Amino acid sequence: MDTSASPRDTYAERLAERTSLLATFDRRIARIASLRLVVFIAAAAILWYTHWYWVFIPLATFIALIAWQARTERGAECARRATRFYERGIDRIENRWHTAKTESGARFLDPHHPYAGDLDLFGHASLFQLLSTARTGGGEKRLASWLKFPALQSPATVAQLHARHEAIDELRPLLDLREQLVILGDDVAASTNPEHLAEWAVQPARIFPKWMRILALSLSLLALVALGWCFATNLADADARLALIGIGFLEAVLTVPLRNRILGIVGEVEEPAHDLNLLSQILAVLETREFHSPLLASLRKAISIDGRPASVRIARLRKLIDMLDSRENPIVRAIGPVILWTTQVGMAVEAWRAENGPYVPGWLDAVSEIEALSALASYAWEHPADPFPEFVENGAVFDGHEMGHPLLPEDRCVRNSVSLQPPLRLLLVSGSNMAGKSTLLRTIGVNTVLALAGAPVRAKRLVLSPLSLGASIQTTDSLEEGQSRFMAEILRLKQILELPRPALFLLDELLGGTNSHDRALGSEGLIRALLDREAIGLVTTHDLSLARVADELAPAAANVHFEDRLEEGRLIFDYTMRPGVVTRSNALDLMRAVGLDL
Repeated sequence: MDTSASPRDTYAERLAERTSLLATFDRRIARIASLRLVVFIAAAAILWYTHWYWVFIPLATFIALIAWQARTERGAECARRATRFYERGIDRIENRWHTAKTESGARFLDPHHPYAGDLDLFGHASLFQLLSTARTGGGEKRLASWLKFPALQSPATVAQLHARHEAIDELRPLLDLREQLVILGDDVAASTNPEHLAEWAVQPARIFPKWMRILALSLSLLALVALGWCFATNLADADARLALIGIGFLEAVLTVPLRNRILGIVGEVEEPAHDLNLLSQILAVLETREFHSPLLASLRKAISIDGRPASVRIARLRKLIDMLDSRENPIVRAIGPVILWTTQVGMAVEAWRAENGPYVPGWLDAVSEIEALSALASYAWEHPADPFPEFVENGAVFDGHEMGHPLLPEDRCVRNSVSLQPPLRLLLVSGSNMAGKSTLLRTIGVNTVLALAGAPVRAKRLVLSPLSLGASIQTTDSLEEGQSRFMAEILRLKQILELPRPALFLLDELLGGTNSHDRALGSEGLIRALLDREAIGLVTTHDLSLARVADELAPAAANVHFEDRLEEGRLIFDYTMRPGVVTRSNALDLMRAVGLDL
């Protein structure tokens, strides 16, 4: 791969190559279809004009063409998925990613989470939708847990974050690997439920004695022989009928006592074993790679046990599940009971679980971790100017230089710097409507989430401690829970006060659902309580009476503001943070601008 080319140019070059390859496959498929028609006509002519046995030549040719077409169609599908992969990469770079039909992570939304909803982490046009390239449900869930992790408990340790940085750095240039992963399996998000598969795998296996499995196999073979004997004699041979009946009796003696046990085994494995084909293919791709960073090397080691790759073992289970599914085939349904089809497959499934079950959670964990790391590596590769954050392990520190919001296009992203470190622990942000106060809070929050997930950040430089995070930016009422907006907000504030130390708080327009007197007293009390807990953060306000709180708490607090100017009847914003308190309001100007008669 040309490392001098920009990510966008590399994607465009590969997109052109894959598009050309897809066109080649499509032309080949059309030619094969024409050849199949010619061969079919030739077969018909042979049947009409010559001896019938000559038809085997075009018949064999026709079967070969079908196999060739199937291989070509698989190649075309892989090329088609690769073109979509590079198209989506270009869309992300050009900020069209939110229009694509990609996984939004809406299922990970939690209205009670202390910051996920406020920072647009999940749902349409969310951070998750921008980042996620995972193919399995486990990979998506792991990435989501990293984005939500800092507030749920103590964040990842600095050592863990540095290990992710090394892994992402190693994965960053491996564009071929990311393409390989995306063309595997079906062209839909995998529905593999890793919890169900892991839970099933680690349950104690009900192993059948070896003699019982040998006996079941022997009886099945004898039944096949007897069945063939009966068909060969058109059921006219009494000995053949008697042999089949005798073998059937012995099979019944063996299997009737095992019926409930076998049906239980089959019922337990059917749901957890969905999409094993994709899982096996992902493991096979990862097994071909040698990684050097400690985290990736340990994950790679986890998917190979005793020299026998996990992909081979999972593929074996997949074949057993396919054999269970084939019971709906009319032929298998007809002879299955005679050859003990379900019994033997059920015994084989339990033998597989006894041998491999304890390793399955480790395999799933490794795949999920590598997929999440690969998603962050893809983001890092597409944004080469975004650096990894630096960490300090003591105290509450957030020092961001020229930070931007990663969901905004670069040409509309105004960068600001924010530094919260001793003795300064609070910035009180005043400013006009639409001037950029809430966007600043989201910028700080999203970059904190990226940093504590192990990803690069949208900043020139960011230094922070492992912080727990809480935000109250877009808290809403809930009809379902019977809560007003004010009640929802104070419950969120209670959550923030209870965050593990050190904590970072981002509060927008505190206590907007009450009267101005209570609002002022409550806001001041909350600010002081947060600082007493050694938290750091920002509070935005339109109530300039709160400005005196920052003055009283100095040097622990300071006032900053955003402003606008009126030019020829139009409001102009520069979205730049400045020191001090705002000196003008634009509420009346905005009301007049939309046509309200004042």
